[in-house]
Amino acid sequence: MGARNDELLERYQRSVLGVFGLPPLVLAHGSGCHVWDVDGKRYLDLVGGLAVNALGHGHPALVSAISKQAGEAIHVSNLFTSEGQIALAERLVTLAGAPEGSAVFFANSGAEAIEAAIKLSRRTGRSGIVAAEGAFHGRTTGALALTHKPAYREPFEPLIPGVTHVAYGDEEALRAAVTDATAAVVLEPVQGEAGVLSPGPAYLRLARELTTAHGALLVLDEIQTGIGRTGTWFAFQQAGVVPDAITVAKGLGGGVPIGALVAFGPEVAGLLTAGQHGSTFGGNPLAAAAGLAVLQAIEDEGLVQHAATAGRHLVDAVTALHHPLVREVRGAGLLRAIVLTEPVAAQVAASAREAGFIVNPVAPDALRLAPPLVVTTEQLDEFVAALPALLDAATAPQPTSEES
Repeated sequence: MGARNDELLERYQRSVLGVFGLPPLVLAHGSGCHVWDVDGKRYLDLVGGLAVNALGHGHPALVSAISKQAGEAIHVSNLFTSEGQIALAERLVTLAGAPEGSAVFFANSGAEAIEAAIKLSRRTGRSGIVAAEGAFHGRTTGALALTHKPAYREPFEPLIPGVTHVAYGDEEALRAAVTDATAAVVLEPVQGEAGVLSPGPAYLRLARELTTAHGALLVLDEIQTGIGRTGTWFAFQQAGVVPDAITVAKGLGGGVPIGALVAFGPEVAGLLTAGQHGSTFGGNPLAAAAGLAVLQAIEDEGLVQHAATAGRHLVDAVTALHHPLVREVRGAGLLRAIVLTEPVAAQVAASAREAGFIVNPVAPDALRLAPPLVVTTEQLDEFVAALPALLDAATAPQPTSEES
């Protein structure tokens, strides 16, 4: 770290609430898949703002759209609407393949989209919710009740009652948990925070069968997996299921805060009526313009298919290293985890940062990669070429005090 980075981090510690701990870097700007810190060092960004920066940094289509919109109207409140908000809702319904009569509620984040989904489920007249162990749905108190990690939950209990967590991917546990008292089953098609885990399409199809049989809603959390991230517009489309609702955020705005709940069909969309939910900023003209620009650029540049092919390229390249510290590469599209045979992910990530690569040690034995969808195979190969040395450094014997 350089002098200016250190100085700014000292100021950060004095002025910013310490819920994130101390970040390692103060980033100044970005371009494409690269970012620079305040001391001028360049990094290949393979985390993409935690799957947010779908178009990378400074994409001209996004910059142009939000600059133009900022000069026209940033915010009008939901006492009114805008052409962009209407167009973005229509576009999301189409991309999701949702039936006639589907509708969208706009929020500002993934957690807020989950909160809307919880309220939607309560309108069924039931209150039971089934979620998965390992789930991460957000940190607002409603979303936190669905999130599984005890360290996140326990300091804020009691949370909303009626939430049952079942082993992710365990079909028998899911069968036992879903009853006629269940309002909704809420699942991530791929669990990003848990280490990029997938239960497989059969599990999601079973969730659809069970919820239909018991009159419950199937809500799929596509906050991290949506907007082309996994090689289809939404991950549920790979399983061949039709949910009752999905939650979307992260990549939709390309960095501009936005979230959405897409309710499938008129019966589900009609559960929430006038005055039962709201958001001051949700779907404002600036966020809508960003969302429309991101979706159009992804389509124009073929980035959904690129996510699929580039993701397979990354898997093949890392596997071909035959490095003893790599157990497997899992995930889909450009949401991947390099799974290690030893719990040294944090050390590898630190070495990677020193070498100019940003990766996320999402678990002690897993490195999460969620690069911008515009990442090139050449950039991925640059990281893969550096990876063996990074892995070796993480497991090399540390010098004793006498040796050092």
